[in-house]
Amino acid sequence: MELNEASISRRNLLRGAAAAAVLLPFGATLASCAAPGGGGGGGDEPAGEVTSDNPFGVAANSTVDAVIFDGGYGIDYVQNAASIMEGNSALDGVTVKVSASTKIAQELQPRFVGGNPPDLIDNSGANSIGFNTILNQLEDLSEVLEANNLEGEKIADTLFDGVKAPGTFGDKFAAINYVFTTYAVWYSGSLFEENGWEPPKTWKDLKALGAAAKEQGKYLFLWGKEAATYYQTFVVDSAVIQAGDDVRLPLENLEEGCWSHPALQGVLTELHSLIAAGYVKPGGAGTQFTQAQAQWSLDQEALLYPSGSWIENEMKDTTAENFQMMGVREMPLDDSATTPAGYMRAEAGEPFIVPSNAKNPAGGKELLRTMLSKQAASDFSKNKLAPTVVKGTVPDDGFGSTALVSQVEMIDAAGSGMFTIKSFNLYGMNSDQLPIWNSFLDGKMTVAEITKQLQDLTDRIRNDSSIEKIEIK
Repeated sequence: MELNEASISRRNLLRGAAAAAVLLPFGATLASCAAPGGGGGGGDEPAGEVTSDNPFGVAANSTVDAVIFDGGYGIDYVQNAASIMEGNSALDGVTVKVSASTKIAQELQPRFVGGNPPDLIDNSGANSIGFNTILNQLEDLSEVLEANNLEGEKIADTLFDGVKAPGTFGDKFAAINYVFTTYAVWYSGSLFEENGWEPPKTWKDLKALGAAAKEQGKYLFLWGKEAATYYQTFVVDSAVIQAGDDVRLPLENLEEGCWSHPALQGVLTELHSLIAAGYVKPGGAGTQFTQAQAQWSLDQEALLYPSGSWIENEMKDTTAENFQMMGVREMPLDDSATTPAGYMRAEAGEPFIVPSNAKNPAGGKELLRTMLSKQAASDFSKNKLAPTVVKGTVPDDGFGSTALVSQVEMIDAAGSGMFTIKSFNLYGMNSDQLPIWNSFLDGKMTVAEITKQLQDLTDRIRNDSSIEKIEIK
């Protein structure tokens, strides 16, 4: 099936070292795309009257030029918002052009250089533009959150906690991330019920579950080569859930010895023991990652799969009938976690940016405002099986999706207890981390060896004066 760039933007599997977007790790092949639309020179669009229904002063009869990453979520959700915006009677004669791209950096960097970038960009995918290269050319989007949505509510009051963190660089809120991604461990509710299994609550529960899987001729985990770093996400997030900022901040700020924290070492040791016991299906380093995921979701060869919440939409065409996909938060090492109950990694993804030098930045902000309406957000969740950053738009039945119900339950249980990890994607580390994790999951590396290799990579970046460092708090 076509790979999901909802996945790519939150995982950035094949991101090169020059990319510095935020979001979850991970990647895939891309759909063909139309060339993004052209535009005039920056900032010369006449201003319109600022009103409660036109808070950014979009000029009458102006055009909004939006270029959207065409991955697993497609571009139709932005086209839907564009139709709603064009029907807004307060915006006299405004039209919206939505263009698709799978190569954001290659196609749009020349437009930044030429002074005619689009008015709104979904800066996603393996070929996204590094934020460290364009930050001073982007609008601060705080005023979008301060504006009212189409329903008359202040947008900031309608969003989940933690929306600003992934799109904030230094003191600048440069990106509104639209899709709310939960990182979890996913399983078949029907398979677990049939066998009387309980989803794990800590890493200490995994050995017994692995033994039970082996009795059924199944594995506990499996992986694919492009997604080996899903397990890095799983390990790091689990250690943060165990010990909080004592783990997170040293990793985020590239500190010496950050990979040697006891919580990280404990989780790595548990994973290594599962691999040694034969509970992780071998050969993933030679398996394309959606094929590996199908071994889990369709063939049910493994019980568990760690991933962001894009997994259901990504595998919707290759999931067994009555699979009943469900998720539990990534688990702490043991029962002595220092963080609050429900604490989890959950973050907004799909970063939308508005270039300051665009022809119609007010129009770009207005399109974002429309996307953040309850109508547009509800339409997205129903069609894409994923929550947006807008609260209260997913019904109790999750539009029939057990995975979506699980996401909402995890988000509700976490409350304000959510965190994100930026540094791996900020510094483009994923491509170098992939072979390390493929080797470790294949049983070819000890805990000490993977620790050294990951720390060496961190140290190289910290000591490279040509790479601008951003303090993460």
